[in-house]
Amino acid sequence: MQIANAQKAVDNWIKEHGVRYFNELTNMAQLTEEVGEVARIIARRYGEQSEKESDKDKDLGEELADVMFVVLCLANQTGVDLQEAFDRKLDIKTERDKDRHKNNEKLK
Repeated sequence: MQIANAQKAVDNWIKEHGVRYFNELTNMAQLTEEVGEVARIIARRYGEQSEKESDKDKDLGEELADVMFVVLCLANQTGVDLQEAFDRKLDIKTERDKDRHKNNEKLK
């Protein structure tokens, strides 16, 4: 799915099921909460912390999708075209970092 289609799908969902967008500050707080849930899974499943029994059934993909959903909400309500922004960012990173990682001894 193109990012623009994802933005439209979220907007349609909000209109059909969500009543309205939460305000930007509330969505920012939600985004922080969702990123925290992703961090918890990563820290315990892939990091050095032990995973609690109650966390073992947590779905990383679902939590990442929660992050994406809130990011798409924020983009929609602030008028950001994420497809355009992402394409532009990828071009910038490609130009800026085209040799940076290849020449990084730490990555060899």
